[in-house]
Amino acid sequence: MKTNLVYGLYLTLALMLLNLAFYFLGYHSDVEKFATADLISKIAFWVFAIVFIVLGTRARRNEVPVTEEFGYGQALLSGFRISLFAGLFGIVTNYLYMKVINPGFIEVIIQVATAKAEAKGAGSAQIEQMEKGIRFMMNPVFSGIFVLILITLCGTLVALVTSAFLKRPAQDNLTPPVSA
Repeated sequence: MKTNLVYGLYLTLALMLLNLAFYFLGYHSDVEKFATADLISKIAFWVFAIVFIVLGTRARRNEVPVTEEFGYGQALLSGFRISLFAGLFGIVTNYLYMKVINPGFIEVIIQVATAKAEAKGAGSAQIEQMEKGIRFMMNPVFSGIFVLILITLCGTLVALVTSAFLKRPAQDNLTPPVSA
């Protein structure tokens, strides 16, 4: 369990460091740069999820003696736990980022969404309703629940695939033959 917790923390920290890099480089405060940061974030999320779930599952597999099986179910459970812990840690880092580090982030998201809606020809009433919806979804409770579900679900999808490659059958004959 400790291994899963540690790799879940690593995954969350990698995602947080990426957000901090975007913040310090101005990608999370500039509407024109936001689309680039969003695309990079989505790609990086999947890369980080794959890397840390694979590394964490392998570390967990190495903790199990080679004489015991580390099957698909155990590998999947390990990947799920890593994702769950990353989601739980993500609640905290998301809150810190949006309320302490970059409290203007919600405004940038609203500006980006407004620009997209205007480009599609949405009226002012629709845009106002959309802004209310975004503000509601970005409140700490709803945002935290969303982060937990999203990271856990996506990480579990990664684990469903990677577990097929990380399972290990038990090895019966590990003792070398005795020489006479």
